[in-house]
Amino acid sequence: MFHLCQKSTYRATIKCKHVVLNETLLKRNPMHRAWRRSFNAEHVCLESRALPLVHHVKYICDLPENHRFPMGKFPKVLESLFRDQVITDKQVWAPKIASKGLLGCVHTEEYLSNFIGGKISEKDQRRTGFPWSSGLVQRCRYETGGTVLAGEIALHRGLACSTAGGTHHAFPGYGAGFCLLNDLAVTAKHLMGESASKRKILIVDLDVHQGDGTAFIFKDEPNVFTFSVHCGKNFPLRKQQSDLDLSLEDGTEDKEYLSKVQEHLPWLLETFHPDLVLYDSGVDPHWEDELGRLRLTDEGLYQRDLYVLQTVIKKGIPVATVIGGGYSRDIDRLARRHSIIHRAASKVWREYGL
Repeated sequence: MFHLCQKSTYRATIKCKHVVLNETLLKRNPMHRAWRRSFNAEHVCLESRALPLVHHVKYICDLPENHRFPMGKFPKVLESLFRDQVITDKQVWAPKIASKGLLGCVHTEEYLSNFIGGKISEKDQRRTGFPWSSGLVQRCRYETGGTVLAGEIALHRGLACSTAGGTHHAFPGYGAGFCLLNDLAVTAKHLMGESASKRKILIVDLDVHQGDGTAFIFKDEPNVFTFSVHCGKNFPLRKQQSDLDLSLEDGTEDKEYLSKVQEHLPWLLETFHPDLVLYDSGVDPHWEDELGRLRLTDEGLYQRDLYVLQTVIKKGIPVATVIGGGYSRDIDRLARRHSIIHRAASKVWREYGL
């Protein structure tokens, strides 16, 4: 159910100020004093004028043999971009590990203590799909730190992309569906809290599965708007209520999918006036995805990502992207598919002179 009216209405004068402010933000000289702030980063690339890309070698961890989750895709996304000369190493930022205090803005003290300390029950491990390990904890914390860093960079440079993230099924007190920490929610809460005026954040979730954890976390938060386009008959069986849910039928193809996004995204930007967009660009709507049930092609995913980024950036609104879900035993093909968002972002970066 769509309840935008509950998210409050803004006057035209505020809208104008917002657009001017963000246009100024996108044109800001990188040597501006704001660049000297502290980022959530182990490694920064302030000298590069190319698209900022966030990656960490600890985005992966060991899993049991033949585990269904394609953990090996994360480094291969970066390899694919290097191999095709889409990016260089001068563009790559490395995040700090997300602290327990940072995670606590979303997750409960009890859950974090149990998760970090290895006290997760067998039942809860089955619900997440992962056997607990200290490596898994480290991986999830770095992944969350990466999304936070991408958001921070985007607020200063207009656009930034992580090579991981999109763990939208995690709730405050438990994980589910390969998601243990909700990186999107942590990023939104953190970036709202550090601004004096409490930033407004739009989460555009185009993963094939509804972002139920994110929707639940922000159901009563007027400054975060959750927009989910997903396969209605797919996981999770019990959906939460996003601010706007578009439930698609099995077999939806490129043209119909994109038309649904085009029908709603511009209006949301005009009405909600976000200060930042967090974009979950899941590739599991692809026709070859093992958990998808939709019928998008590589070209369809590219046009989707290009449309979202161009539409947001043209409004002068910063956007940070995460890769979301994607499932295939062919890790190389899957990694290249995940790199579509970075290829689209590189094109938009050049087009708009960011």
